[in-house]
Amino acid sequence: MTHTSPLTVDWFFQHADLHDWIHILTIPVFTGVVGWLINWTGLIMLFSPVRFHGITVPGLRQLSRVLPRKVQEVPGFLQGGIGWQGIVPARAAKMGSIAVDKAIAKLGTPREFYTQLEPDKIAEHIVTVFQPEMPQMIEQIMTREHPALWRDLPRPARQAVIARVQAQMPVVVRGITDEIGVHIDQLLDPKIMVIEHFRANPALVVRIFRDFGQRELNLMVAFGFIFGFLLGIPVAIIDHWFGIWWLLPLLGVLVGWTTNALGMWLIFEPPEPRRILGIKVHGLFLRRQDQAAEVYAQIIADDVITLERIGDFLLDGPRGDRTRQMLAAAMRPAIDQAAGPVRGAVRIAIGARRFDSIRDAVATEAVDRTITPFRDPEFSRRQADKIRTLVARRTKELPPRDFVEMMRSAIKEDEWMLYAHGAVMGFAGGVVHLLLFNVWLA
Repeated sequence: MTHTSPLTVDWFFQHADLHDWIHILTIPVFTGVVGWLINWTGLIMLFSPVRFHGITVPGLRQLSRVLPRKVQEVPGFLQGGIGWQGIVPARAAKMGSIAVDKAIAKLGTPREFYTQLEPDKIAEHIVTVFQPEMPQMIEQIMTREHPALWRDLPRPARQAVIARVQAQMPVVVRGITDEIGVHIDQLLDPKIMVIEHFRANPALVVRIFRDFGQRELNLMVAFGFIFGFLLGIPVAIIDHWFGIWWLLPLLGVLVGWTTNALGMWLIFEPPEPRRILGIKVHGLFLRRQDQAAEVYAQIIADDVITLERIGDFLLDGPRGDRTRQMLAAAMRPAIDQAAGPVRGAVRIAIGARRFDSIRDAVATEAVDRTITPFRDPEFSRRQADKIRTLVARRTKELPPRDFVEMMRSAIKEDEWMLYAHGAVMGFAGGVVHLLLFNVWLA
């Protein structure tokens, strides 16, 4: 029935029969259940699947570049696929970038991170690991570079050369770690390191949310029912007043959109405690910033900015060539000193160019071997506590707005997809309610 005049509107439910009351009372229950489903499936959309699942459509990649920007943001479109990837893992690299800009850059400079790792202990560890390998390395290099000279040297002379090089090791290695520290800001780029690691490991970003926010995320799902139920009360009243068949699905769109928006607001807003109608409100994630900082710091220290990954970046990253050249240059004088008083005679005997090539070969190979202990997982884990302490302390000190930005960056621009998903489910819920209570029970 459609009401066409304000005079026929049943403002006070005086003419409602049993069927009308069933229709009215079931609307909030329906919207509550739909609200719960919206937030539950919204979490699935946020985090799953970690990798893109779908099909490739010929020509879609080219077509997607002329589509509206919001459409381009749908996971898979710019890659020419129709399917889905969780919003958070799909934006892993972006979260890494913003995490560096908003937070990690404020947590500490590369020099601070390096200092936390205690270069003196790194040098001691390098010497401990590298010294036993030194005789074999020198044997290999000399046999390769000048086999006749090495073969003709008496064994005591060979052992003297090796002993002198080993004796120089603590000084050489300390010089290397000091040299890295002096130039660390030019050699190490945390932003590239974090972005590449997040891009290659999107599951890590999901873990950051899950490890410290699962309780709040579960609460958001539960609140989906509460928000949906409360919003369903005015919907039921308006639907009864006007009795237009399409009004319920239309209001369902509004309820679905609002339920998701309220859920997101509940987690992230307001960043500072605030009183609304006398009630203290504070973003759920923000209430536990200190605990979140500990979890976040543990993940960063264990998986992102580790001694092992710093070593990989220094030698194999975009500035690896510069690192190798710098370290080799630092080692050459020490190799000259190791040659000792025979340096001049050897240089004359085999020629200056040949002597220099042997020295350069020793320096170059030693660079790789002196950085290898950086990649020792056990040593890296022991040093991770220093990074964790630094990151945790600085994360706790972050202004709440910066902390929110760091965590929300992965989904901020894509929240409209969650809201649209809520609107579609709200519309569907309204249609299902109409079919059940206006058609089946009519």
